[in-house]
Amino acid sequence: MTVRTVIELLMANTPRTYSRLTVEALVLLGRQIRLARKRRRMPEHELASRVGIARSTLQLIERGNPSVAIGLVLEAATIAGVDLFVPEATTLAPRIERVDDKLALLPGSIRGGRDEVDDDF
Repeated sequence: MTVRTVIELLMANTPRTYSRLTVEALVLLGRQIRLARKRRRMPEHELASRVGIARSTLQLIERGNPSVAIGLVLEAATIAGVDLFVPEATTLAPRIERVDDKLALLPGSIRGGRDEVDDDF
C-alpha cells in the first residue's frame, strides 16, 4: 500500500477532519516506531506490554491512527528508541525552560483584534 493510499484511507475513515500534514506526521511517526521496534527485534506484544497498552493499540499507533492519545504515542516512540525533538535526548528540560522564558515575555492572554473605528465623516 502506498503512502498516499494510507493517508487517504486514514482521512476517509476518521470522523474528525485533520490536515494532510497532520496525517502525514502521524503516519511518519508510526512508521518510525515500527522501524525502531523491528531494528531492536522487539515483538509487538513486548513493546505494547512495556508501554502498558494492548497490542491492538500499538498497531493503531504504528498505522498513524489519530485517535490514539498523544502520550501513548510518545511513550511508545521513546521505549522503541525513536529520537523525539533532538537526537539522543536524555531530558528536554533545558528546551522547556527556554520556551517558558519566551512565553514569559508574551501576554498571558490574546484577544481578538479590535475593529477599526471608521470616523471619517
